[in-house]
Amino acid sequence: MTMDRMRVATVLHALSDPGRIRLLTHLMEGEHRVRDLTDHLHLAQSTVSAHLACLRDCGLVTSRPEGRASWHSIVAPDEVTVLLDAAAALAARVDGDAEHHHGAA
Repeated sequence: MTMDRMRVATVLHALSDPGRIRLLTHLMEGEHRVRDLTDHLHLAQSTVSAHLACLRDCGLVTSRPEGRASWHSIVAPDEVTVLLDAAAALAARVDGDAEHHHGAA
């Protein structure tokens, strides 16, 4: 697999978890600390931290330390918006096609 395909696979893997998608969507509103994210998303701190690590590792999220906390934000908000919109459109299309084929059987 070429390096570009590996990067694409890594990013798509990061989007394969609904919790990470919720986290990304919330980060679209701006920088947040882990505590803010756990409160808003009703997820355990360890879960949020693991999701952030995955999103950081694939380059979608960055972290900025400030005192004892770290602030997390999206690296390229416009591109992430396009990516999430495209994924939602594809999911809707696949659902529609599956429904059409299921109904035809």
